[in-house]
Amino acid sequence: MNPVTTVSGTAYPWGAKNIDTDVIIPAHWLKTITRAGLGRGAFETVRAQPGNIFDDPAYAGAPILIAGDNFGCGSSREHAAWALADMGIQAVIAPSFSDIFSGNAFKNGIVAVVLPKEAVDRLLEVAKDHPVTVDLETMSVTTPFQDRFPFEMDPFRRECLMKGLDEVGLTLARDEAIGRFETQMMQGRPWIEGRARLATADA
Repeated sequence: MNPVTTVSGTAYPWGAKNIDTDVIIPAHWLKTITRAGLGRGAFETVRAQPGNIFDDPAYAGAPILIAGDNFGCGSSREHAAWALADMGIQAVIAPSFSDIFSGNAFKNGIVAVVLPKEAVDRLLEVAKDHPVTVDLETMSVTTPFQDRFPFEMDPFRRECLMKGLDEVGLTLARDEAIGRFETQMMQGRPWIEGRARLATADA
């Protein structure tokens, strides 16, 4: 997972409410065994509509999505976060998120920013023609017009995002401590290692 401190650039000014994970990535895309390419299926039903925002050249490659209330509701499929990441979205701003989606977004390096509806409405207007910046250092969303909207985030999630640590990375970061524990365990309970070797030999 890549470290994220600032996400800045064009934003999709969508604002749609109650977008469930089936809209984010339809069920027939879940057959894939890899995350790569899921961006092609992201918002497939929306993209089927002429003039949709996701195929508008003005927002091509936008790293930020501005959505409405209850974004990511529905099923718990992590593919929704995978699809967003694959299409290049690094941050989603909304008045509220499904808890499961918020967790999946965090695990995949996507910054989920909760702001009051009034702030989101302002960003939807600004994003039509101007960039938006999400800054984890200052915990704020800003615009070129001196708008500054502070947001909150669990400190642990913020640290993981800024250091690029997913669950595997967190484990590897504690490699020395794990090694010391295992050494102490084998010294204090040597029979454990013996049983482990015996099981390996039998296999």
